[in-house]
Formats: sequence, structure tokens, C-alpha cells
Amino acid sequence: MKIVVTGGLGFIGSHTVVELQNEGYEVVIIDNLSNSSEDVIKGIVAITGKTPIFEKLDLRDKSSVKVFFEKYTDINGVIHFAASKAVGESVKNPLLYYENNISSLIYLLQELEKKEEANFIFSSSCTVYGQADNMPIDENASVKPAMSPYGNTKQIGEEIIIDVAKVSSVNAILLRYFNPIGAHPSAEIGELPIGVPQNLVPFITQTGIGLRKELMVYGDNYDTPDGTCIRDYIHVVDLAKAHVMALQRLLNKKNIEKVETFNLGTGVGSSVLEVIKSFEKVSDKPFPFQIVARREGDVTMAYASTDKANQVLGWKTESSLDDAIESAWKWETKIRNK
Repeated sequence: MKIVVTGGLGFIGSHTVVELQNEGYEVVIIDNLSNSSEDVIKGIVAITGKTPIFEKLDLRDKSSVKVFFEKYTDINGVIHFAASKAVGESVKNPLLYYENNISSLIYLLQELEKKEEANFIFSSSCTVYGQADNMPIDENASVKPAMSPYGNTKQIGEEIIIDVAKVSSVNAILLRYFNPIGAHPSAEIGELPIGVPQNLVPFITQTGIGLRKELMVYGDNYDTPDGTCIRDYIHVVDLAKAHVMALQRLLNKKNIEKVETFNLGTGVGSSVLEVIKSFEKVSDKPFPFQIVARREGDVTMAYASTDKANQVLGWKTESSLDDAIESAWKWETKIRNK
């Protein structure tokens, strides 16, 4: 079966390509290389022994998307990662996020709804819950007004998919994941942001390797045990495997509804300071950081209830926070040749 992975050279996308190829799927990657590199293909090949098809394509170009689907008429499913994904950046540049994240989704769905059968996995986010009232967060929690343009694009994206599925052949699974971290255990692929990292763990590993002076911890006066924000950090390989299982659910027509939603996390919340301590443990070195003012758009606490994914998808996480941090550090040290 042939599966399209948009943003397939990015962090989560590349790990999902590996898991798909390990399961025998033929993969076609779409990526515009705005936050990734074609060199990632070498890592995918080193792990799997298979070369995915790669099409350099900007999904904001409607005509190019149309041409792509005219070329590849035998697509069995689409996993859609391609999107801008940093909360802080989205607050500073909202139009970039609305254009990139919404228009690309619309152009994909316009092509998929023409098909007799279309299976679609959407990369959503726990940000759709805003600051949830109760922990852990389950799929029945209210979708609250988004606290950032990024979060809003995920809410709008989900609404678009639900509306399209009602009137078309599209079947979809929305995967709301929490905070993906880590790297493949082979250290052949991992998170490699262009420029200054927008996410916590790559900033920590780049600081640990000496690329950054210190980490800014945004606020220590939140209503949490140590005053810093709490998130659910999930190993990217565990996350990638969940995408394959969700896809198989659609391909095997096991879905009960046209659009289904699953949280993907570990079910455990870790504070920023706990992540720092984990890095100090696995790297065996002290870590420089400074407490600064809170950052706009950050919620206090978010961690998942994973019961639905465990029971319905038959999926569960296998790696601990230390495992994920250790794999991220192994990746960082390899790419810096230290």
C-alpha cells in the first residue's frame, strides 16, 4: 500500500516514515524543506534499508497539490504532519501560521474528497484543550478558546476535517499529541530545528553541547509543585508507532465513526525543572538555566489520559522520560561530532 506523509522529513514525520517502511508500506514524502533537510532521507535509508519517494512540494501551492494527486492516483492513505508548530512564534507571526496550517489542509482535502475512498490521519495537538479543568485530559474534555494562533489552527483544522468527512468519502483520525521528544535509538534521525529551537528538549541538548549559553525557563510561579509548567513528554518513536496503528485502523475499516479522536501521551506530567534534572542525569553534567518571566500562550499544566488509545488502538508508550532524553542527547552528540 502507498501512503503519503506530508512533512515527512520533519521530526515526527521522519520517524513515522521509518515505522511505516518497517511495516512494509511504500511511502511518498511531501516536504517543502522549510524546517527540514533532504539529508534526513539518508537516515531513513540507514535504518530501514528502503528509500522513500520524495517530492519537494509546498502544500500552500494549490496547483502543485492537484498535480501531485494526478501523478499519484494509487494513494491508500495520507498522514498529514506538514505545519508550523511553535507556540511562541505563532503569537508573534499569526498570519504565517494561519496560511501555512489551514490552506495546506484545505488543498489536501479538496483532492482527497474526489476519491471513492480516502483515509486521513491528522497531526493535532493537546493545545486544542487550552488550560483544561481536570488532569489527566481525556478526549471528552472541552475544546476551549485557544491560547495561541498555533493552537487555534489545530482546532480549526479538526473542525474542517469533521465537516468534510460528513459530506465526502474521507475517513479520518485526529491524533492529539502532547510533547514529542527524543530521537531514533540508532541516532540516524532526530529533531534538528533550523535556527534557534522553539521546543524545550532540543534547546536543552543544544545548550548541553555548547551551542546555546543557557536555557530560559519561562516562569517559576505557576501553580505546580516546583512552580514550572508541566507537560506530558512522549518519545517520538512511541508516537510514530501510534500513527501506523491509527492508519491500520482506517485501512482495515475498524473505525466506528467517520472521524475519531485519540490523545497520545504517556499519562504522566513532568515539569520543566524535572526535564532539566533528567538531562543532568543522562548526560552526567550540570545544566545552565535562568528563570525569566512567563511566556504568552503557555498553559500551566497538560498531561494526557491515554486510556482510549490504549484500549481502542491497542497502543501504549514503552519509553520513559529518561529514555527519551537520553536518545535526544545521543542524537545531539552524534550530529555535533563530539
